[in-house]
Amino acid sequence: MSNFQRNMSLTGEPPKTINTQQKIASAIGLIGLALLFLALFNLDFPNKTLWLSVSLGMIAAGTIWFSIAAYANKHEGIKNDGIYFKSLTSRGFWAWILGILLTLFYMVLYWFPQYLGLVQDGDNKGLVALFDPLSKLLNGGPASQWFLYGTLYTMAILAFGVKFLLKYRNNNYEKLRTFSVMFFQLGFAFLIPELMLRLNSASFSLPYYDLKNIWPLNYYNFEQYRVDEFVSAGDIGLGLLIFGIASIFIITPILTYKYGKRWYCSWVCGCGGLAETAGDPFRHLSDKRQVAWKVERWVIHSVLVFVVLMTTAVVHSYLGDDSSKYWLTKDVFLISVASLLTLVFLGVWIFKREELQKDARIGSIAYFVIIIALIALHFTTGKTLFLFDAEILRQSYGFLIGAIFSGVIGVGFYPIFGSRVWCRFGCPMAAILGFQQRLFSKFRITTNGGQCISCGNCSTYCEMGIDVRAYAQKGENIVRSSCVGCGICAAVCPRGVLNLENGPLEKRINSNEILLGNDVDLMNYVNK
Repeated sequence: MSNFQRNMSLTGEPPKTINTQQKIASAIGLIGLALLFLALFNLDFPNKTLWLSVSLGMIAAGTIWFSIAAYANKHEGIKNDGIYFKSLTSRGFWAWILGILLTLFYMVLYWFPQYLGLVQDGDNKGLVALFDPLSKLLNGGPASQWFLYGTLYTMAILAFGVKFLLKYRNNNYEKLRTFSVMFFQLGFAFLIPELMLRLNSASFSLPYYDLKNIWPLNYYNFEQYRVDEFVSAGDIGLGLLIFGIASIFIITPILTYKYGKRWYCSWVCGCGGLAETAGDPFRHLSDKRQVAWKVERWVIHSVLVFVVLMTTAVVHSYLGDDSSKYWLTKDVFLISVASLLTLVFLGVWIFKREELQKDARIGSIAYFVIIIALIALHFTTGKTLFLFDAEILRQSYGFLIGAIFSGVIGVGFYPIFGSRVWCRFGCPMAAILGFQQRLFSKFRITTNGGQCISCGNCSTYCEMGIDVRAYAQKGENIVRSSCVGCGICAAVCPRGVLNLENGPLEKRINSNEILLGNDVDLMNYVNK
């Protein structure tokens, strides 16, 4: 009776617990994390440089060693590794615990930084004080809660990036884009902005500027104080301001036309970098239902409209009225915004109308009419632009979208809703790039329907909630606004059905020609 098999599962035994090396690595990482917790509770470390180095070093070393022990002795290729058996990756008890802890950390970071040890007028205490030596080394000043966060954020992308590289080491595309996000996060998002602060003096001041953050992600970039600092910094500041504007109207459209939104969302963006590395174990949790897709489209484009209105109102609030003194007056600016929106709307409606879903047509008309009507109302009656003061709009956007959505929900809910909640439902940058990708880009994921065995790996691991298998089964190109071109669907496909390509716009979106192996004469298509 001792050999009686009680497990009736067709899928076999659940995965074994972590091995000895992983247990040791976990212990090392947890000890390093414990040191940060001790600092959080105001333990005064005598040599902060040493203890900060020890703490961060142990966390990074533990994470990397754990990853090596998990993947080094396994064959190359993507494996499920029992993710649906584990509490942490299947919305179990530990997933909720991690989600709650992350959410609490973000709430304290944004609204109660004093509990992290931040002191406005005086020496920092607690956890923030532990990061003072590193902050003074890089920018010459004491740490803030944002420096603490940036350091931990960068370390997470680098350490978990190593894990990602080991897991996907069989795929050159995945390795290249992981090195890319690690490089941009370390250099452009962390080191360069901190070192730029060293240039500041009594006569010269540059605002903190993450060079890879493009409007509307850096929705604050065109506020008056930042524009004033850019202008007062001379040629350097003016160059950065021009670069910010060129990024919106020149650089971004060209790169998206050629490569799709993946050039930014999967190769450059820090939010995407964290989702791809630290959030990789949770990518399968994204909601694939069609109702989620409908909610996604309405929510993310509503956020985009919100940031356009808010930015327009903010810029309008500090422009002058006298056309003899200023070439860009309030009225000229509003007319320019209205004209640009009208051109975009008419261009899409005339040339790309057939490629829009019914709800997209309704939404585009409704939002366009509302915006133009509000601008006309301001001109005809003199009422406050968009009916609310610019500062109220800015604060509302910063609180609801910049803090709650992108931080608290966007990262805190990784273990519950997947790693790309912010990118999928809230990021206005993703909305703009997705709009360009869907209608004007050369990027698509091609499929070979005759080879698809309907295993579902592609849909399961799509972090953006796209039912890739539904496209693959019909042999349709996958052209979706939400697709970030991460390539995981192609990486986990056992048959090579999916391929990321940049090609001509002709017949890029054509669901009428469906290739299902023997259903058509494939030589006709080859000859074409």
